Amino acid sequence: MKSQTMQPPEFAYYPSESEVDEWLDSVWDMGVNTKCRAEVMTREGHTAQPDINHMHGFSYIKFSPQGMDSFYGYWQPAINGPGPLLVHTPGYGGEMSMHPDLAAWGFNVLHISPLGYSTPQGYDESKKRGMDAWPVLRDTVESGGRKGYRHWLAECVMAISWAQTHERVFADRVSFFGSSQGGGASLLLGSLFRDRGARCVAADLPFLTNFLLAKHRAGAYAMVNAGLEQLNDPRQGWRAVGFIDTLSHARRLTLPVLLTAGGNDETCTPESIESLFELLPATRSYTFLHNSVHGYTEQFIPLALGWFRLYA
Repeated sequence: MKSQTMQPPEFAYYPSESEVDEWLDSVWDMGVNTKCRAEVMTREGHTAQPDINHMHGFSYIKFSPQGMDSFYGYWQPAINGPGPLLVHTPGYGGEMSMHPDLAAWGFNVLHISPLGYSTPQGYDESKKRGMDAWPVLRDTVESGGRKGYRHWLAECVMAISWAQTHERVFADRVSFFGSSQGGGASLLLGSLFRDRGARCVAADLPFLTNFLLAKHRAGAYAMVNAGLEQLNDPRQGWRAVGFIDTLSHARRLTLPVLLTAGGNDETCTPESIESLFELLPATRSYTFLHNSVHGYTEQFIPLALGWFRLYA
């Protein structure tokens, strides 16, 4: 990445390849070494759960890591299991998503909502901080990468480790998907699990991609600049951003990767996503959706299903 021409000067503050590897190792160590109790939740007390929750073992899972706040997942085992594991992560809004259609195709699907932002009863608004937004990105910048997404991804490791012990799951076949933040996070998880059973990634309009190209834009990327303004040394903030910029992980994504971009997306622009696509070293697919704006795209799940049937 650092050999590219016409780089913004802030790229000089990004961590080196070895530093990114070490940061991922620290995420992994936190995820596998933190004791985390998993509890399959019953129907009682779920004011917002849909009826599909009660089909074929679909249920909320409460994860309680030692020394950390509880967080939740939604488990959808393969209807015709056993089968591979698909891991879905939320957009920056923290919403929980369910995919019974993928379970019907023989995939186990685990949606993870890290940091306890979303619960079976709805959002935990007490976890918001400033600007009426979830603080994971700001916490990443302000902590120099020691908190925020480092904890967010470690909690994904905890939840995935639980799912891999399930009798319906092929533990050595895990793939990742999501939209916006979930798309960016699926790429980071693909990097993290590269030599740990990862099969493929499908990322819809991925956030966390080429921060420097988007640094003057509004929306979620603007929180980076807001956080940097509060630092005594903005260089440390850009270093933290470099740990979670998917461009820093492109060299590690040696598995099939599917990307989508929306022609009218002013948050995660096609230019940022194309800059990642150009760096991917292995099997890759890029779909440009001409009139799509930012959000969950209608075409993504059918595209992802085809990708999973080929590679997961």
